[in-house]
Amino acid sequence: MTQFPLPPDLATDVQYVEQLVLERTRSRAAVISVAETRLLVPGATRTHAALVLLAAQIGTYQRERVAHAAVAIEFIHAATETHATLIDERERRRGVPHVGEWHHGVALMVGDYLFALAAGAMAQSPDPRVIGFYSQAVMQITEATLAPPPPFRPREVAQARYLERLAGTVAALAAAACKAGAACGGAPIEQIEALGAFGHAAGLALQLGDELLAFTAPNASWPTGAVTLPMLCALTDDERLVAALDSADPAEQAWAVATVRHHGLAPTRAEVIRLATQAQAALAGVPAGAAREALALVAAYAVARLE
Repeated sequence: MTQFPLPPDLATDVQYVEQLVLERTRSRAAVISVAETRLLVPGATRTHAALVLLAAQIGTYQRERVAHAAVAIEFIHAATETHATLIDERERRRGVPHVGEWHHGVALMVGDYLFALAAGAMAQSPDPRVIGFYSQAVMQITEATLAPPPPFRPREVAQARYLERLAGTVAALAAAACKAGAACGGAPIEQIEALGAFGHAAGLALQLGDELLAFTAPNASWPTGAVTLPMLCALTDDERLVAALDSADPAEQAWAVATVRHHGLAPTRAEVIRLATQAQAALAGVPAGAAREALALVAAYAVARLE
């Protein structure tokens, strides 16, 4: 199970959402062309849109009723990714100026424009609660992103703080996607909340799986300046791994990758399994049937792709 699991009919609807995203950006101002090659790449996995559509199937599924919420979540995801370039961990943690690929002014304008497109899509959603779910998620993402970076010591505190940060960013957006989809499908409030809990846990599991897979790839390279859970799990009292975060020495980077592979992957995988199990448990709050089984496959996929 290497591909994100989608029922065949739903895969067609994800493609429909993809087409709507491209249509709403193709004729826009030049600022959007900056984002198209980096954030709205045609054919990319639309995980958030897929979660919206999957959650909608718990209720009465009508593509036209849920498509706008799916489009909006993709614009929000792209916007938050763009604005994230304004907050660089190395600059905030070590005082080393770093702008990244885009100038800050460009990132700000592109992100704002994408948020405006998201707002337009949300306004077309038949359920006004979608706006509330997405607005709350954006506030959580902003608060978590602007929070001070966690310390490296003690290791347990660093790991907990890092997971809290992901809970306010990655998990918040996945939870909002599931709640919005459920609302568009007419699900009752208790099922909406259950699907929000599912999205929160599944979103974290998928993110941590990405972080783990970054180190298991045969050609894995050291993500200079970045911090992920496998790296935090591999920390010891030795400061060498911390120093390797900013090292440009190929030998040090190779040593750091090997160290994370040896010490950081097993505990990260255990956390992915725990979160996937938590996501499965949350599905007890929704009716049994094909829709719940499809969502359960997403949780199973978070673990199976690590094999």
